[in-house]
Amino acid sequence: MDNEKWETFFMQNAKRLRHGIEVRERALELFEAGFGKRSVSSSLGIPVGTVEKWLYAYKAVGPEGPLNMGRTHNSYSFETKLAFARMVVDGGAILTDAMVAYGVVSRASAQKWCKAYREGGEEALKPKPKGRPKGSPAKQKAPMTREEELEIRVRKLEAENAYLKKLEALRAEEALRTGSRPRW
Repeated sequence: MDNEKWETFFMQNAKRLRHGIEVRERALELFEAGFGKRSVSSSLGIPVGTVEKWLYAYKAVGPEGPLNMGRTHNSYSFETKLAFARMVVDGGAILTDAMVAYGVVSRASAQKWCKAYREGGEEALKPKPKGRPKGSPAKQKAPMTREEELEIRVRKLEAENAYLKKLEALRAEEALRTGSRPRW
């Protein structure tokens, strides 16, 4: 990508960056000159942890790594995660070397994959379903028999009858307390 496209892209996304593109480019120049993370950190006045993340991204994918950090989200296939974790956990490779080999920018993601592989094996790295799980399918009720329909009807009428009896008892009680005659 040529400089004009980079500048346009970065200007559109500059508000989302904590450290501007100029600072990141200066850090890249210092990395290429052979400076380490502590010297780059002190010369630019940036925390060592931030510079360290930029250095990992620079080593893994080149100059685009630190320049794109914070703007893009990389997703990796199950096979890539598995091969990466096997290389580090089973093969004994150094994490940064594996990051370079597979082009993984985020050290946190790499560590998470290795931990998951150690604890749960291959299954732990498989993609998990997103979103809310679907509920159970609506159960189709079999049509009611005539007897079931009548039972439901009887229960409704019994409830209605009990309600009316309770109402009549309350009105009679009120009439006794007040000494008045019911108005119904």
